[in-house]
Amino acid sequence: MRSIPLVRLAALAVVAALAMPGTADAQIFKKLKETVSDAAEDEVLTQVDRLVREGVACPFNDFECIESARDSGDDYYLTDEEGEVVVDEEGEAVTDPAEAAAVLGKPAPASAGAAVPPPGAGTAPPPADLSTAHSNYDFEAGDRVLVEEDFFGDNVGDFPRRFSLVEGSFEVIEWQDARYVRALSGGSFAIPLPETLPETFTLETAVNLQHGNAYLRITPGRAFHGRPRDYQGSAVSIELARAGVRPVGADGGPDARARIEPAVVQDAVVPVRVMADGDHMKVYLGDERVANVPNAVFPRSDTLFVAVSSATPERPIVIGGFRIAGGGRDLYDRLSTEGRVATRGIHFDVNSATIRPESRAALDEIGSMLREHPDLRISIEGHTDSDGDDASNLDLSERRAAAVRDYLVANYGVEGTRLESAGLGETVPVADNATPEGRQENRRVELVRL
Repeated sequence: MRSIPLVRLAALAVVAALAMPGTADAQIFKKLKETVSDAAEDEVLTQVDRLVREGVACPFNDFECIESARDSGDDYYLTDEEGEVVVDEEGEAVTDPAEAAAVLGKPAPASAGAAVPPPGAGTAPPPADLSTAHSNYDFEAGDRVLVEEDFFGDNVGDFPRRFSLVEGSFEVIEWQDARYVRALSGGSFAIPLPETLPETFTLETAVNLQHGNAYLRITPGRAFHGRPRDYQGSAVSIELARAGVRPVGADGGPDARARIEPAVVQDAVVPVRVMADGDHMKVYLGDERVANVPNAVFPRSDTLFVAVSSATPERPIVIGGFRIAGGGRDLYDRLSTEGRVATRGIHFDVNSATIRPESRAALDEIGSMLREHPDLRISIEGHTDSDGDDASNLDLSERRAAAVRDYLVANYGVEGTRLESAGLGETVPVADNATPEGRQENRRVELVRL
């Protein structure tokens, strides 16, 4: 990162000047514009104005101040030894100590970690540690798939053809046998839905952030950089230090974001999951629930918007594929009414019958149902999509169904005589295997009442 002139304003002088009407304001903002003439001026002015009015000024090497601000959930910015705001090459206030040191041309502070090379640019960060699911992790994916996009239908280097660009620069990359969207600048894109988002829905994606001011936000209306365009409400927000639900615009509802360690989203492409039922929204990062909001403002529409900030080719933002699904009724009610129900909250390692930790919420629901209804007997059926040969799919589905049965017996005390298992491979599709959504629908575990 190149060194650039700092915003030549001491923090107290900025506060005093911004509090005064008339020419003082004009002079201050004129100086800011001159200082960051190669950046988006309105963005810089808005940021500095808000941070100086509302944020905490911390010297770039004062980790006690930085930790205190993070623990309190306060916005903060970093200053040099003279108390002047440190900005990056885009003119945005810096919040990462190592980055501030680089801008100032000083050695990185002893407690500041070095930046991890971004995905797609060399060393691959390790996967998120999901060896144990925490007690507050109760996510269960919806069972009616609306959007399933893994970007394998796109050419590497292109913008995803099923999405719509609003602004910025995005490209598909391939990395560790998976596809991602890499943001090379701030901007946003739209995900069209086949119908209005239902009252009960789930959303799954993943993100890696590098820049100190970077974020990923998901809204049902166009919004970017915190400025409302045609949307005011709540946003799912993943930032370098906080994650959860935050307001966008004047009527954005509650701000419910948990503090996270920056390394969580810097060192891996971390799963992001959202579970919504009416105004009640829960947000999960990795295997932690980071927000549980009973009164979010998230109007339903037929489009979702994904916005990012502070991405550069040197420090891109990497976004995983998207799965958006409608929810369903209580598991026992559905099983009683329909006789069978598909659950897609049970996940396995690739080409394996090993159950993944994020399946715990779905297995808890099945185990609790069996305990509450001791007369209930079910058959557990494994199903696959049409990828791969028939015999391998049949064998894999049998092993996966048996693994679920064995897990329920071992962990919930369910008598083995109440459970049967069967693998049907690709023989009973419920959707068209020619589409990503169809293949996702076909990869399932079904419970059948006996």
